Amino acid sequence: MSGTLSLNRFRVVLSHPSHPGNIGAAARAMKTMGLSRLYLVNPKNYPDSEATARASGAIDVLENAVVCTTLGEALAGVTLAAALTSRRRELALPMQWAREAVQTLAASAATECDVALVFGNETYGLSNDELSICQLPVMIPASPDYASLNLGAAVQVMCYEVRLASLEAVSAPSTEARLATVDEVERMIAHFEQAMTASGFYNPLNPKRLIARLRRMFGRIRLEQDEVNILRGMLGSFESTGKFKHGSRQSGVPDL
Repeated sequence: MSGTLSLNRFRVVLSHPSHPGNIGAAARAMKTMGLSRLYLVNPKNYPDSEATARASGAIDVLENAVVCTTLGEALAGVTLAAALTSRRRELALPMQWAREAVQTLAASAATECDVALVFGNETYGLSNDELSICQLPVMIPASPDYASLNLGAAVQVMCYEVRLASLEAVSAPSTEARLATVDEVERMIAHFEQAMTASGFYNPLNPKRLIARLRRMFGRIRLEQDEVNILRGMLGSFESTGKFKHGSRQSGVPDL
């Protein structure tokens, strides 16, 4: 089964960009490859004349950029978010190289789902918390001797790969079910946290890595909306019948 890849399904998200020139460069990189949906998470300087100058003929992309306060807000409605990183992270989901990752994104976009390419701050990249919200860590296969790309250059590389994918036939996933969005999964994880705290299984004062591991597990599974509803329905049922009121951490549960 093949689907039509719409470039309008792709968001480019810049999290905490510090240099307005890079915002303009990203807008220009996007427009040259046919992308138009730019999201900015807490930009340090925006709007800014330097961003406008660097955008050149892509002023429309810049002017229509959506400014958000959190990454979660920027990813609302997105079913698959790919996080660009220059290094492997502890507890991260399985990584894909740029070209493979774009094919994964394109398969979701071909089913009329919104997807996102997420880029971090120029100095320190994406935080571990931001990375954990995204389901797909992505690396550009740069030289291991010097793998540091300018933000605008990284956006250009990924938008180029998206453009190539748009010129090819895209195989859509076999399932007809609607995938859960990032914000739906985050609300479910918050529900898990609430229920586990009530049961005594989870201690928010000593959280260790339990929530991070839950995000990793659910990100790897790629939950459908119906599956999220089932899990949240189960949690709600347990809560309403008091099943969580007398629970305790069982022996044999690994030290997370």
